[in-house]
Amino acid sequence: MPDDLLEKTGPDYPLTTLQEDGQSGRNGVATLQRLSFWQRIQASIEEARKRTLGVFLKALAERKARRDETSFSIALIALSAKMAKADGVVTEDEIMAFRDFFSYPPEQESKVKMLYGLAQEDVAGYDLYLKQVAKLYQNECPVLEDVLDCLFYVAMADGVAHPQEIIFLEKAAEIFDMKPSAFRRLKALHMGIGNDDPYLVMGVEEDISDIDLKKAFRDLVKQNHPDVMVARGVPIDLIKIAESRMASINSAYEKIIAERLNVARVK
Repeated sequence: MPDDLLEKTGPDYPLTTLQEDGQSGRNGVATLQRLSFWQRIQASIEEARKRTLGVFLKALAERKARRDETSFSIALIALSAKMAKADGVVTEDEIMAFRDFFSYPPEQESKVKMLYGLAQEDVAGYDLYLKQVAKLYQNECPVLEDVLDCLFYVAMADGVAHPQEIIFLEKAAEIFDMKPSAFRRLKALHMGIGNDDPYLVMGVEEDISDIDLKKAFRDLVKQNHPDVMVARGVPIDLIKIAESRMASINSAYEKIIAERLNVARVK
C-alpha cells in the first residue's frame, strides 16, 4: 500500500473488515473504505501493478467486492482501454473522453492513464475482461447497461465508431446477456441509427399496448433516476450521461403518444 495511504489510515480512515481480519492481500484485492475516491483508485493501481489489471478484476468479481463507484470506474477504464486496443488506434480523444464525464481534476489524470496503460499492457484478451465485469455485476442488468452506455460514449469520442469498436460493443452486449432491444436503443442513441424511430429508442415493439408502453416508460425512468444510479455504484459524474439518455427516451415516449392520439382521432 502506498505510504500516503498508510498515513491516512486510522480512526478517520478505517480499513475494511477484510483488512482487519488480516486478509487484505488475498486475491490481490485491497479495498479501502472511507478513503477518497482517488485514494481508492491509487490503492487499486498498486494492487494491479503487483499482478495484472485482469487478475485484479477477477479478484474483485470472485470476492463479490462492494460494487461502488471505484469498482465501476476501474471496470469502465479497463474495458475502454481494451476497446481502444482492439481498434488498433489509441487516440488522445478516447483518453480525454473520461474527463468529459468523470470530470476528474488535472492532477489525477496520471491515475486514469495508469489504469488505461495497465489494461493495454495485459496480454489477456478483451473477452476475458468483459466476462470478469459481467461476473462482478452478475444479475445487475441496469449496471451493465450503464457500462455499455459509457463505452459507446468513449467509442464515439473521435466522432465515429470504428468497425472493431462496434464488434467489441456487440460482444460486450452478448457477454453481458443484454436484451437485444436494450443494445439497439443504446446504438440508436449514440450513433443515430434508427434514432428517428421512437420504438427503437425506447426498446419496445410497435404493437406494444398502451398499458405496457406506459409501464416500460416508467421502468426506464426509475432505472435512470440519479439516486437509483448512485445506489448501484455509478459515479456521480456519470449521471449526466443518463440525463442525456433519459431526454431521448422522454422525447420518444411523447412522440409515440402523439402518433397514437392522431391515429385515434382519424378513426
